[in-house]
Amino acid sequence: MTGAVIGDDLPGHTVIGRNNIFGHHAVIGVKCQDMKYKLGNECFLEIGDNNEIREHVSIHRSSSPSDKTVIGDNNLIMGSCHIAHDCKVRNNNILANNTLLAGHVLVEDYAHTGGGIVVHQFCHIGSFSFIGGGSVVSQDVPKYTMVSGERAELRGLNLEGLRRRGFSATEIKSLRAAYREIFMPTDMSSGNIEDRLAQVEQHKELGLFPAVCSMVQSIRDSFAENRRGICKFRSWSGS
Repeated sequence: MTGAVIGDDLPGHTVIGRNNIFGHHAVIGVKCQDMKYKLGNECFLEIGDNNEIREHVSIHRSSSPSDKTVIGDNNLIMGSCHIAHDCKVRNNNILANNTLLAGHVLVEDYAHTGGGIVVHQFCHIGSFSFIGGGSVVSQDVPKYTMVSGERAELRGLNLEGLRRRGFSATEIKSLRAAYREIFMPTDMSSGNIEDRLAQVEQHKELGLFPAVCSMVQSIRDSFAENRRGICKFRSWSGS
């Protein structure tokens, strides 16, 4: 569209797939705003197929030759969003207006953000998750969950999103049971969160559902070295 800027006169490249739309005054594939970037270094951006990238969106190239900013396929990136250096936005995501991703953020698949949200650098946004409008996300959002708040907190599962994406009633019921076991324990002797994750994995029924195991692994991965942990949760958070 009118005023869109694609690419920049920098070492490296911007690669764009098929059937993408770039809105008015979008700025795509320009130099990042990372102070660690050294002028003259190669930097990269790769965009897949069938993305709708609306007006005034900015997507920056990587900050180093060893990494790249990546946008996958079939994403809707609404007006005035910003995707910083070295981010990875996979497939089938919806980023509502003024979603701001700092550097090195990973957005998995089928995630949905409300408008005006901010995501801290290096955070991971899990598949099928939802971030409420106006939230500040400073830690990871596990798969299938919903977060919101000035400092985003877990509010339960993204139930409507799961239904829309074809999860069965049985799968959703199992995810709800697992969520309660992990984040809303009624037994004070249930141990720490790692103990509760293990209990869910070993549960004779819950442990048989791939979606439950995937959620457990998503939470566990967030506590690995160099990761940011997960958004805060409270015992009264509904699911």
